[in-house]
Amino acid sequence: MPQSDGPGRWFGVLLVVTGAAGLLASWVITLDKSRLLEDPDFRPGCGLNPVVACGSVMQSEQASAFGFPNPLIGLVAYAAVIGVGASVLAGARFPRWYWLTLDAGTLLGVAFCTWLQFQSLYRVNALCLWCCLAWAATILLFWYVTAHNVRRGFLPSPEGLRTFVSEFTWVLPALHMGVIGMLVLTRWWDFWTS
Repeated sequence: MPQSDGPGRWFGVLLVVTGAAGLLASWVITLDKSRLLEDPDFRPGCGLNPVVACGSVMQSEQASAFGFPNPLIGLVAYAAVIGVGASVLAGARFPRWYWLTLDAGTLLGVAFCTWLQFQSLYRVNALCLWCCLAWAATILLFWYVTAHNVRRGFLPSPEGLRTFVSEFTWVLPALHMGVIGMLVLTRWWDFWTS
């Protein structure tokens, strides 16, 4: 039976903070992308070396997967997350369908980020630090929204999983980001160690 009480204050703060981090990343990428369109010689501030080369990522085909710059999706999606977080902090209580819709949105977001991570590591061969911030925000959002839905009984799950998620919510996002960190480390191992 789903619990009727609302999410805790910490969860609202988490939504606002991760939404703000993703929104900041999307905003900076959008500004830099527009500068790149105006001036092909523009070098984004986060272009540090051949690996951390935001300009290479922003000029790739993958940076406009749907025919327009990807960060425009982030400007809308992360702003919505901030709105949900602010509503939670104000005491709003949403029905099950609302939380499941948010969870579906974060699942689509993490799936898109996973595709972008693969493209960045193995096709574009460069990283964008602002993109990495958006990836981290999306990963945290997905796992914590999913954990919230499991704890509340909105996603049917066995009692053992509910207990694990309640006590060790941080484990799955930490593992997820750890795997990405290891992929980045091993992908450019020679560069990092030289």
